[in-house]
Amino acid sequence: MRNQPKYHFLKNWGYAIKGFAEIYKNEQSFRLEILTFTPLSISLFFFDFGYVLNIFLIFSMAFVLVVECLNSAIERAVDLASTDFHALAGAAKDAGSAAVMIANIITASLWCFAIFGKFYE
Repeated sequence: MRNQPKYHFLKNWGYAIKGFAEIYKNEQSFRLEILTFTPLSISLFFFDFGYVLNIFLIFSMAFVLVVECLNSAIERAVDLASTDFHALAGAAKDAGSAAVMIANIITASLWCFAIFGKFYE
């Protein structure tokens, strides 16, 4: 049986906010993505891409942030497990970085599709 405290919604929400703040404070790439996605999200009020494409654009940006959080968790767990260099530790970190890269490519592709689609209408 797991040694886990009793579930408290607000306490767990606090843990999530604490984790978000820690990643924001310590991960430059996460701050850069927030800095990039904020104006892009605001721009959706001015472009008429349609509801479905807007939802895809919003979810793709959120997906990048989720993957970035998971990548940070992987990096921290690997760093905690061993301070020595190990090929598998490097591979785990590289796989997390690859996931972030793929998520960013998906988001950039969707934005290119939306913007170029607007020009070719």
